[in-house]
Amino acid sequence: MKRKALASSLIAAGIISAVIAGGIKYYEPVITPARAEAPATLNAKGAAAIAPESLPNFTPLVHAYGPAVVNISVTQTEKTGMNGPQVWGFSENDPFYQFFRQFQIPMPQGEMPTHALGSGFIVSEDGYILTNAHVVRNAEEVTVKLTDKREFKAKVVGTDPQTDVAVLKIDASNLPIVKLGDSNNVQVGEWVVAIGSPYGFENSVTAGIVSAKGRALPDGTYVPFIQTDVPVNPGNSGGPLFNLKGEVIGINSQIYTRTGGYQGLSFAIPIDLASKIQGQLVRYGKVTRGRIGVTIQDVDQSLAESFGLAKPTGALVSSVDPDGPAAKAGIETGDVILKLNGKPVGRTIDLSAGVADLKPGATANLDVWRKGSERQVAVTVGKMPGARLAAAGQSGQDEQGRLGVAVRPLSKDEQQAAGVKGGLVVEESSGPAAKAGVQPGDIILALNSTPVKSVNELRTMVEKAGKVAALLVQRNDAKIFIPVELG
Repeated sequence: MKRKALASSLIAAGIISAVIAGGIKYYEPVITPARAEAPATLNAKGAAAIAPESLPNFTPLVHAYGPAVVNISVTQTEKTGMNGPQVWGFSENDPFYQFFRQFQIPMPQGEMPTHALGSGFIVSEDGYILTNAHVVRNAEEVTVKLTDKREFKAKVVGTDPQTDVAVLKIDASNLPIVKLGDSNNVQVGEWVVAIGSPYGFENSVTAGIVSAKGRALPDGTYVPFIQTDVPVNPGNSGGPLFNLKGEVIGINSQIYTRTGGYQGLSFAIPIDLASKIQGQLVRYGKVTRGRIGVTIQDVDQSLAESFGLAKPTGALVSSVDPDGPAAKAGIETGDVILKLNGKPVGRTIDLSAGVADLKPGATANLDVWRKGSERQVAVTVGKMPGARLAAAGQSGQDEQGRLGVAVRPLSKDEQQAAGVKGGLVVEESSGPAAKAGVQPGDIILALNSTPVKSVNELRTMVEKAGKVAALLVQRNDAKIFIPVELG
């Protein structure tokens, strides 16, 4: 139930993990009553300064919408063996797992029940509930508990692992519901509130601010996450993120952590995206997405200089599916996609999310930067068959000097094995190339979008290049542009 990413780990914030060693420590906070009517003051520079008396009062919000937040309990069955789960009746996500693990005993082969907890919120009076897909992954039985202590067995209507959204249904009526907001209107710095069941403590309320918008996380999804500093811990997953109007603007999904607990970085799925997923899951039982068949990466300052862009913007195409819609429309490796249907593409996540939101058969009008000029390309959107779409990827003769690599041409057998035509394999990397991350074994395919077929071609191109060159390299099965500051 965990997702590892970033330098340490991005973990799903919805499944119970472990009780803090030595027990739970309680603190009694000192609370000063808030007076919302106190006006903000101006500092010496004319900027708004927040007076302590103007801090928001979350009580009305919690009273109005807290009853629509539910606790979700999931029962699963795991196979066991001598090397399998060793604490009978508890999974690694259970708060008592670490405690009882010290009394572990060898288990015979077979199956055993495990339990996990998460959160969710009711979006319709007849019992539809939104939560995270990882909360109900492999669930055999799902129980939903309301704040009034009523419990219902829930049906999993559908799950979408790509966005980590799931829809549940309970057989009830006249249920309390939340009010959905518009995540496009979220502002960095605004107050937000989370309600959920961290470590099983039901209907816990925490608050903070929006730290950033449109965060792309290195977990294979294209979700433009809302980043907050709201304290979110295992068990909060699937719970709502409210704005001060009492509107749900996101679903709490992941946390960045080195310890397994909250460390100031929480991520929520925008409610606009979640609502679209809900509609497809309820109506069709599955989610259909668009694809154009490219691998892209963000453009930094060095790459912008290499391709002659005025500023770092857009999504750089590092590879094109030869049988995909983009290739048929004429998109090439080295193109920088600046706009999608008139909307600026500032980062890869803008293109990834935008393409996925298009229906197969629709037209994606792309503004493309290619070799110093801008052009328009119309792509007929295809259907994404699997987990990938337009998403960020991630002694021979030498060309030392400005670049700092020893390279040689690939043999025909090597080209066939690597699936490339031409290219130069790096045998040694030093100087500017090594500093930029070029490694022995990389295959240099192009420099600044111009294919490289021989050592002499590479040497000539490097001599004519400016201060920065963008090398297109293939490493294993991935292609990526690497900006190199030439010596």
